[in-house]
Amino acid sequence: MNKPKVIVICGPTASGKTGLSIELAKKMDGEIISSDSMQIYQDMNIGTAKPTIEEMEGIKHYLLDFVPPNQKYSVAQFKKDAVQAIETILQKGKVPIIVGGTGLYIDALTKNIEYPEIETDMNYRHELELEIKKEGLTKLYERAKQIDEQAMQTISQNDQKRIMRVLEIYHQTGKTKTQLEKESRMKPIPYHYLVFAIQMDRAILYERINIRVDKMIKDGLIEEVEKLLKKYQEFPTAMQGLGYKEVVIYLKGGCTKEEMIEKLKMETRRYAKRQLTWFRKNKEIQWIDGLKDRDENIEFIIKQYQENK
Repeated sequence: MNKPKVIVICGPTASGKTGLSIELAKKMDGEIISSDSMQIYQDMNIGTAKPTIEEMEGIKHYLLDFVPPNQKYSVAQFKKDAVQAIETILQKGKVPIIVGGTGLYIDALTKNIEYPEIETDMNYRHELELEIKKEGLTKLYERAKQIDEQAMQTISQNDQKRIMRVLEIYHQTGKTKTQLEKESRMKPIPYHYLVFAIQMDRAILYERINIRVDKMIKDGLIEEVEKLLKKYQEFPTAMQGLGYKEVVIYLKGGCTKEEMIEKLKMETRRYAKRQLTWFRKNKEIQWIDGLKDRDENIEFIIKQYQENK
């Protein structure tokens, strides 16, 4: 029995995933499931480059704009919600199209990785946070590397959240993140995923990022962050996300507006580089040139979809 086919469009930020996927969905009678870990949040629209109703052009989107920023949302929750959306789309006789740049979300689906719902040990988390304040993040990174060297290969030395997560998983389960993922991969993958990633010349991508950041500021990113800070009493975890934490520092007087904009551009370029590194490790990805004619790329994807049985 053939597995149902699911298309995945991934790639770095500002590479044109949204526009390509909407045109593809129109051509293939598809519906889109977002795999972006920031676009899930309500009230966070400009900084996440969330597609507007106009941009969606009547194509139904799932997993956008449904989690309050002060609530936690795990990879395990995403996988459960995404599979439910895939089933809903298939039952309609339409083509599911996963779109986004969050590699962890995409891997959870396409490699069928089970991320156990581990209740956070807040005492242990506070211990780690205290240790970071006293001795710095580098020491914690090195400890995580000793515990789970394979997992740490894809984690930046500055990524406090993910470094702590590696340590928390080991603390609470006695197993490494890598070990848990290997165990989960023994289960069969229920769908035939066709994964495409957009690439383009690095200099052009970086220029697109710079232009996007300028547009975000013009469209009201600073005002969006101000509203979020007023609306949510506790400081949302989501506000640590790229595009938000930089503005918060500026609003608190930590830098000038010009410095904030330059910092945001630089951090977004770094993020794009990390995304590309992540996706290049996936040998099953088919790369498409983001600077090619969009219709040409769509034709290529449709052809691959039709030929893969």
